[in-house]
Amino acid sequence: MRITVNDEVMDIDSPITVSELLTFLGRPVAGIAVAVNQTIVVRGCWSEHVVRDGDQILLFQAIAGG
Repeated sequence: MRITVNDEVMDIDSPITVSELLTFLGRPVAGIAVAVNQTIVVRGCWSEHVVRDGDQILLFQAIAGG
């Protein structure tokens, strides 16, 4: 299956959840927001939301400021 993560095309061999994808990418879950096909996926749903072939995924890092 082919997905795009932050404009980088990736091939994944098997179905994967958002949570598993973050682990696979070595991304910390703290301070991260995830959008799949321009829709935010609530953190509580990451372990249930399955990434599908062709999905466009954006990972956002929260930045403190003021």
